[in-house]
Amino acid sequence: MPASHGWFVLNARDARWFHREGRGESLPLTGWSEEEAETFFPQLGVNLVVLGPGEPLSMYHWEADQEDFLLLDGEAILIVEGQERPLRRWDFVHCPPGTNHTIVGAGSGLCIVLAVGAREHQATDAWGGYTRDDVALRHGAGPDEDTNDPEVAYARFTASVPTRYRDGLLRL
Repeated sequence: MPASHGWFVLNARDARWFHREGRGESLPLTGWSEEEAETFFPQLGVNLVVLGPGEPLSMYHWEADQEDFLLLDGEAILIVEGQERPLRRWDFVHCPPGTNHTIVGAGSGLCIVLAVGAREHQATDAWGGYTRDDVALRHGAGPDEDTNDPEVAYARFTASVPTRYRDGLLRL
């Protein structure tokens, strides 16, 4: 994890990962907590996420800032504006501000997603919100009700816990 405001190099296998029960493994390269993000990376969030089949990257939501995703390996389903779109290796997804979206692991193995998002509004009440959507609910990736509260949206999941890199997780 970052230790100063200066430049650094961090190998993904040596970094602090998080196990997210039912939501795969996550490597928040630019800070996990609000304090880390605001202190060291106030402009941009970058996460590497490894999902198994059926595991959602997030609950279906929209943000006031753009988000982008690159599928590095495997297969996934993009749920965007109430539609399903299959994703395969090297597919790039751009979500302008206000776009309802999430990604769910698909296929028979793991998928690896690089997620990048602006953070201009992240620490404000105007960050965005979670949207109830039948397609997202069908994939286990949607909240039961519209909400701005992550605790409500993610109520069915246990808290993420820090962990070490698991051998074989990054197949690239």
